[in-house]
Amino acid sequence: MSATTSTDPNKPVQNRAVSNGIPPPSLDLPYPDGPQLITENLLKLTELCSDDRKKYIFKNLIKHVHQFINETSITTEEWMNTIQFLTRTGQICTPLRQEFILLSDVLGISALVDALNNPPISGGTESSVLGPFFTEDAPDVNNGDSIASEGKGEYMYVEGQVIDTHGKPVPNALIETWETDEFGFYDTQYADRQKPDCRGRLHTDKDGKYGYRAVVPVAYPIPGDGPVGELLLMLNRHNMRPNHLHMMVEASGYQTLTTALYPEGDSWLASDAVFGVKKSLVVSLNDVDNEQQARKCGFPKGSHFKLLKQDIVLVPAAESKAAREQYAKEHAVEVKL
Repeated sequence: MSATTSTDPNKPVQNRAVSNGIPPPSLDLPYPDGPQLITENLLKLTELCSDDRKKYIFKNLIKHVHQFINETSITTEEWMNTIQFLTRTGQICTPLRQEFILLSDVLGISALVDALNNPPISGGTESSVLGPFFTEDAPDVNNGDSIASEGKGEYMYVEGQVIDTHGKPVPNALIETWETDEFGFYDTQYADRQKPDCRGRLHTDKDGKYGYRAVVPVAYPIPGDGPVGELLLMLNRHNMRPNHLHMMVEASGYQTLTTALYPEGDSWLASDAVFGVKKSLVVSLNDVDNEQQARKCGFPKGSHFKLLKQDIVLVPAAESKAAREQYAKEHAVEVKL
C-alpha cells in the first residue's frame, strides 16, 4: 500500500492509499479462528507463488517457524523482544560492520549453509565461514609482498600451491586473504581506518604457486558491544574465535573456495564461537630463525618468523554443483499441508 501525489498537470492528483494491484485469491480460506487455520491459510496463499524454488523455501520456513511458536507457546512479550532484538541488529549495521552476518555465525547458520553448499569432494580443501570482516577494498599485491604494514605483529610467511583434485597446478588463481593484527582487531574495527591493512589480493604464478608476508593472527573476541554480544552473554557463551587466516580462492572452471587456516594449539579451536573450524583446516606453524632466510622472504628486520606452508586444492565447478544437487535430493523434505 502506498500514497502518491503528482506534480504533472496532465495527471490527476492521487491522494489515497492504493493496493499492489494483486486481486483477492480464488481460494477456500476460512476465517482464521484458531492457530491451526492461520498456518493452513498461509500455506495455501504461498501456493500462489509462481517460482517453485521460492515457494518450496517459504513453505518450509512457514511450517517450521509456526511449529516453533506452537511448541514453545511463545508469549507476546517474548515475540516483541525478538522483533526489537532483530531491529537493533539491523540498526547497528554499517557498510563495514555486518551484525546480521555475526548473528548468523553465532547461531551456526553460516557454518551450516557453508557445509551444505560445499561438501568435501575428492580431497578438495574444505571450506569455512566467510565471517563479517570481509571487505571489497583489499589492495592488489605481488607474490612475496606483505599484506600487513610494519608493526602489526609477529612476522609470518605463507606459501603453497593451488592445484586441482588431480594434482594439476592452477595458474593465475585469485587469492584474497585477510586477518587480524597482533591485538586481535581487523582493520575495519579501527575508527581511524584510512586504508585497508592485513588484507590483500594476489595471483598464483604459472605453476600455481603463491607466497606472501603476513603476521601471526591471534585469537580474538567477536564484537560484544551489540545485540549479538548481548545474546551470547544471555546464553552464557563465550565470544572467542581461535586465531586464523582467511583465504578466498577463485579460478575459472572451479568452485570458488572460501576457507580459513587455523594454527594448531589454540585453546578456542573446539569451541569456536562461529563453528568455523574443521579438522583438516588446522595447520602447523614452523619456527624459522635464520636472518638470511628472513631477508629472502622480504622481512625488513630480525631473523625470526613463522612459516605456514599449505597447498590449496580446488574442486571443478561441475563436480561441486553435482554434489550439492545430490545432497539436496537426498535430504529434501516435502511440506505437507
